[in-house]
Amino acid sequence: MTEHADIHKRRRKTLSDVAAHAGVSAVTVSRALHKPEMVSEDLRARVETAVHELAYIPNQLASALASARTHRIGVIVPSLTNGVFGDYLRALHDVFLPAGFQVLVLNSGYVSGKEERAIATMLGQHPEAMIVTGIDQTAQARRMLSQAAIPVIQTMEITDDPIDIVIGLSQRDAGYVATRHLLDHGHRHVGQMSSPLDARAAQRLNGYRRAMSEMNLEPIVVSHERPSSFALGAEFCAELTARFPKMTAIFCGNDNLALGALFECQRRGIRVPEEISIVGFNDLEFSAVAYPSLTTVATPRYEIGRRSGEIVLEIIRGSGNRPRNRQIDLGFKLIERQSTRPPRVVGA
Repeated sequence: MTEHADIHKRRRKTLSDVAAHAGVSAVTVSRALHKPEMVSEDLRARVETAVHELAYIPNQLASALASARTHRIGVIVPSLTNGVFGDYLRALHDVFLPAGFQVLVLNSGYVSGKEERAIATMLGQHPEAMIVTGIDQTAQARRMLSQAAIPVIQTMEITDDPIDIVIGLSQRDAGYVATRHLLDHGHRHVGQMSSPLDARAAQRLNGYRRAMSEMNLEPIVVSHERPSSFALGAEFCAELTARFPKMTAIFCGNDNLALGALFECQRRGIRVPEEISIVGFNDLEFSAVAYPSLTTVATPRYEIGRRSGEIVLEIIRGSGNRPRNRQIDLGFKLIERQSTRPPRVVGA
């Protein structure tokens, strides 16, 4: 019988299979695997040989549940392709893997219902902590996380009402500062583009509206509920320039949109920043090497992940007490580069 035809007869090897193969009891196998000092070298060698030959994988969940420890950390992010979460996930792995923890990641796709289901699925894996993106979880998701009796870290934003602990920045204030940068340069016709699928982008838009309102200026906004991309940034830029010919600057909800807008300007022969200034958000790696380089808002994504991991480990390994400050604001920084300058005619 071929390997393919025989595959339906295969099954996962058990502790009893290892015991039978090694010619010892199941209790001896368990001791050899979990408390090797309790068995002789000869028995350990026989068990190790059986484990290797059978390709046996211990049922870690069963043993973890017996000891109330799974060494698993649940993480929910809204996207696995958005570069914003690369540094963030890398930081979590950098903290947890050396400490002997697994990082389990699920993608919610910027959909609240999917996030709720992802949280339920992850809690079913009995993680020792949950780290989620944002503060806009559904009421049911908040209940599940609150009742899980484990550390819960909300990240990337700030709120006065965290489920447990929140670590991030004020997205609204960051959007305000990015817009003020353009207004302070003398721009008065400032456009804004964003994808409201991302609740954090919606907060940046609120910051833009606040800055424009303070100057008694009319908002110039284009927004569609589609995943953010370079192509969408180009499309938004074409729409803005067609509808608002007096526009001299654009605040883009993220760097992907900003780079797409820059490409569209170059295709149309619109000089950046001489004719249109562009500001992005997040300070992704390409922002510094684009031509012209993009002015943007740097967000501490790696630091957010690192601090989240360190606090979780401190709670799990320590007394179990949460930090006194359960709202940790790591701030942001405007990075001024080549894509912004005053308009050719101030007040144009």
